[in-house]
Amino acid sequence: MRRGRRTYGTGDGVIGGVIGGPIGAAAGRAAAGACVVMLAACAPAGTGTGAAGSATPAVSRTAPSKAPSTAPPAGPPGVMPRTGEVRPIERTGGLPPVISSIPTKRKVVFLTIDDGWEQDPGFTAQIRDQRIPVTAFAMRDAVEAKGTPDEAGGRARYVGAGKWGYFRQLRDAGVPVENHTLTHPDLRLLGRDAQRREICGAAKLIGKQVGARPTLFRPPFGVYNTDTLTAAENCGVTAVLLWTATVQPGGKIAYQVPDKRLRPGDILLMHFRPNLARDFRVLVEKIRRRGYELGNLQAYLAAARVR
Repeated sequence: MRRGRRTYGTGDGVIGGVIGGPIGAAAGRAAAGACVVMLAACAPAGTGTGAAGSATPAVSRTAPSKAPSTAPPAGPPGVMPRTGEVRPIERTGGLPPVISSIPTKRKVVFLTIDDGWEQDPGFTAQIRDQRIPVTAFAMRDAVEAKGTPDEAGGRARYVGAGKWGYFRQLRDAGVPVENHTLTHPDLRLLGRDAQRREICGAAKLIGKQVGARPTLFRPPFGVYNTDTLTAAENCGVTAVLLWTATVQPGGKIAYQVPDKRLRPGDILLMHFRPNLARDFRVLVEKIRRRGYELGNLQAYLAAARVR
């Protein structure tokens, strides 16, 4: 999400707004080598001679150890919901539900990231190697480096921007790529047809570039109206995702609740900004120090019967 005026609460046709915007092994191998040498020195004469008539060293009969497996763990990354843990999320008036947190009492939170201006390879390596669950909401102009980037985290450099290949790498690392429109407009200022072009156009493009059409949608600036929900429904969206806290430069969490703390089920919003890999590392460590786990958003939504 680019910077811009945020609208909070409801009013003037807005249904809702942002809620916030291994030395022992070496020793063993040395001992085994010494044993082989000793056996060779003590072998009787005539025991297996070679071309020069010298004794052939005894052969160790120890079974070779298997190389460690490098295959990644099976299944999607992140904590999965327990049976009966998640309360249902209901649709309203047949339209996609608007979700800002997951209804659970378990100390689990969910990480999401918007736009695509800065395509930091270190971030991809982190989530792939550590199997951290993240959901990305891609916006075409950001991914393709069109327009003005978000500079809230520092001077934007368009690192890697313009390459959908980065989002395919994220997909291969287990990141679902979802919908954040084509151009990041304030959707309330557009009619239903124009909103549909923004949402359906992005859905079609993401499906083509990443291989799977998105089913989740995050409205720019977190603002929407009835036309937005109707257009989203027409574009195959099953839920509209907002957030309960934002992640600022340096990995700082900006809470949208008075007590300024994480709560079970919180959805955190990050952006593709400069220094993402560094800030992300700080964020994940902070969340875990506070006793929270990182949940698989799609699994939790399925448990809440959001399809």
